[in-house]
Amino acid sequence: MDDEPTYTGKPTPGDAPDGPDCGAPQSVYRAKTRDGEYHKGVGPTNANHNGTSRTARSTFTSEVTGEVGVAIQGELETSVNRLLATIKAKFNVTVTAKLTAKLGNSIAVDTPPHRTTHAKYGVYRLKHTGVSYVIHSNCTTTPEKKVVSYSPYRVGWNLWAS
Repeated sequence: MDDEPTYTGKPTPGDAPDGPDCGAPQSVYRAKTRDGEYHKGVGPTNANHNGTSRTARSTFTSEVTGEVGVAIQGELETSVNRLLATIKAKFNVTVTAKLTAKLGNSIAVDTPPHRTTHAKYGVYRLKHTGVSYVIHSNCTTTPEKKVVSYSPYRVGWNLWAS
């Protein structure tokens, strides 16, 4: 049968009656660093140029609705829910699997003379770096794999002037 283990003649740690037993295999994610926040825009970037010598008021309104979810780079050996729970516990932040930026949200800002104010509506995500691996029933582990994740935590505007 193909499902039968191949006998190598060498005992594994779990073969001996007094060998270690770590129970069922466990997928693990360990958060290591919090690396800042990044904005993921939904819809187009808006801009308003003030060509006058006085400050002008610019109002921007979101033109689309969009959903932004978790983004992962690397090989995650566990679920996204476990990753998020680990991040919440380690860094005391509220992150979620996805957030929706909705149509019609407005913001009014001052645009300085001879400057352009830019505005993009969307979701801010926290960037985290960690490692993922599996603990086998015989207490051995797979090699750690680096995982970079971007987890949504709030909806809002990204504003800048040029």
